[in-house]
Amino acid sequence: MSEGDLTMDDKSKMPRTTVLEFGGPLGALFLPVLLPCTVLYLLLACRTKEASVLSSPSPLPAPSELWDLDAFLLVLGWFSLQAVLYMLPLGKVTQGMPLQDGTRLSYRINGLHAFAITSLLVGVGIFGGLRLSSVHDRCVQLAVSAMIVSFSLSAFLYARSLCVPESALAPGGNSGNPLYDFFIGHELNPRIGSFDLKYFCELRPGLIGWLVINLAMLMKESELRGSPSLAMILVNSFQLLYVLDALWHEEAVLTTMDIVNDGFGFMLAFGDLTWVPFMYSLQAHFLVSHPQELAVTTAVVIVLLNALGYFIFRSANSQKNTFRRNPSDPKVAGLETIATATGRQLLVSGWWGLVRHPNYLGDLIMALAWSLPCGLAHILPYFYVTYFTVLLIHREARDEHQCRRKYGSAWNEYCKRVPYRIFPYMY
Repeated sequence: MSEGDLTMDDKSKMPRTTVLEFGGPLGALFLPVLLPCTVLYLLLACRTKEASVLSSPSPLPAPSELWDLDAFLLVLGWFSLQAVLYMLPLGKVTQGMPLQDGTRLSYRINGLHAFAITSLLVGVGIFGGLRLSSVHDRCVQLAVSAMIVSFSLSAFLYARSLCVPESALAPGGNSGNPLYDFFIGHELNPRIGSFDLKYFCELRPGLIGWLVINLAMLMKESELRGSPSLAMILVNSFQLLYVLDALWHEEAVLTTMDIVNDGFGFMLAFGDLTWVPFMYSLQAHFLVSHPQELAVTTAVVIVLLNALGYFIFRSANSQKNTFRRNPSDPKVAGLETIATATGRQLLVSGWWGLVRHPNYLGDLIMALAWSLPCGLAHILPYFYVTYFTVLLIHREARDEHQCRRKYGSAWNEYCKRVPYRIFPYMY
């Protein structure tokens, strides 16, 4: 959302959002129902013999299979642990992007430390007799508990956003429609003291929790069959690499749309705390009940495909981040650029001269590689790559809208020079 999308309400003198996304109020009413139902539907489908996305899992679960107090306390304990690790005086403190009033918030970069301590604690627990595989058995109950936390946090965020100054509101979440603002996020950077709620949820409980769920699925498969399959090992390894990369480059998150532009409401809260850990681990969950035998040659091809996707993803992001930090850096100094009226330069060579979002291209190649170990007989494990394609195309459209308003004729020139958005010669 850019300044061009805001008008001034004469009565309240409050900036109002005029361009509504995700279907506006209707989407804000529909999606908080659809998304939790999708999570439950796919988790239940994983456990059926058919693993079909076209027929409802039968029989439907009893209430006791959906809710369990111990599971809820476990989820609260997990979030509390990650919150404590977030507050530890480890890692460096860095400044975020300038806000509308010119100020910059401070952020502690210690996600990798949190992952290392969490891994140590999980390892000690397993060595001490912790049956981590029980996460598989109670996955639906854990997901329902995460949903309750997500909705509760979203309600708290909207309630507190009604009491903050105008400068703290998100430019895209001040429509005046309570339902829409609740969904998209009314406050930009909600904080309790120095504890940044949005930044914490972005990388910690959901992303690290995703890996713990994956490990639990691997251990469950080992209990059932004596050892983890090659397919399960590949899925765990690929996704471990992806999360470690995100934590290693944690500081880069501060320049993303989620942190810079989007408010913190239901969309991000549910996505970070429920959707990511339980939907992104869908391939590992699927493999527990639907084991796959992979030939070595097939596994090598899949590994190479994931390596290609990761190379494009990391190279493109590193090129962009290096250029943003220091355009004179020898690594990027020779790249061709287009000058803009804002004083910033648009990269028009290197990866960013191939397509407008090469990082998205690498992301989608990796997503496909994560699904291929699950075989080709079922659509369900390909839900992630399908959903992610739709998500990134939508995100690209949002980026396009913002950049066109921000850079004007320079962006039009860039689009002429780089006509393809994500897929070369296709889109």
